[in-house]
Amino acid sequence: MSSPLKIFENLDPELLKLVNRGADFALSDGALQRKYKLLIAMAIDATLGAAEGVRSLAMGAMQAGATREEIIEALRVAYYICGTSVAYTAARALEQLFQQQGRS
Repeated sequence: MSSPLKIFENLDPELLKLVNRGADFALSDGALQRKYKLLIAMAIDATLGAAEGVRSLAMGAMQAGATREEIIEALRVAYYICGTSVAYTAARALEQLFQQQGRS
């Protein structure tokens, strides 16, 4: 799969260099291994609805040593944080609404 940014090789090579440097800076081994950084990025893309990004980052994470199980667990964490936030937000809103209705 080719990079969606490939078009910038001709359109704006300087922008492409900046993006690539940012990716190298953020995703290279450090206190966290590259595979964990890719799993984090994948989970974030999943919460943003970026299916192509999820696929690309999952492939990169596997190339960096992540297992299918690690990918699935990272996505479970993303679901827990973002999926359940809907329930928590709705609960706060409805509690306030119903308390106000009870007082009127």
